[in-house]
Amino acid sequence: MELLKIEEVAKRTGLTKRAIRYYEDIGLISAPERTQGGIRMYSEEDIEKINKILLVKEVLGFSLAEIQQYLEFQTLIEQQKSEYRTTEDREARRLKLTEILEVLQKEKTMIGTKIMRMEQFKEELVEKEKRVLKAIDQLQE
Repeated sequence: MELLKIEEVAKRTGLTKRAIRYYEDIGLISAPERTQGGIRMYSEEDIEKINKILLVKEVLGFSLAEIQQYLEFQTLIEQQKSEYRTTEDREARRLKLTEILEVLQKEKTMIGTKIMRMEQFKEELVEKEKRVLKAIDQLQE
């Protein structure tokens, strides 16, 4: 497995080296392997995780705290899926599916809240636009 220095990760993700270190400091990404000299070495999995973080941040407009929560939800789902696959007891499987459903509902609520805030912001812009158009019309009379 090829490991990459932080400079290469920065090029491939579009982040600065400082941002990558910050993501590590706040726990968005795990601390990477290091050489004996202390140089951070990142795997393809690390780069995939960073790109996923950037996608969630860009598409959903999540703050870093919201991204942390979202990633925790994803980790929980993966754990529960793994447990679901390894058990044969129907009741235990049903319980795991219920736990997955609960996490998915929390994610949906999180996204719904973000959408609601965006809609409110959009409505404010529409109202401002109406006032500006009205002012333009009044100046043309």
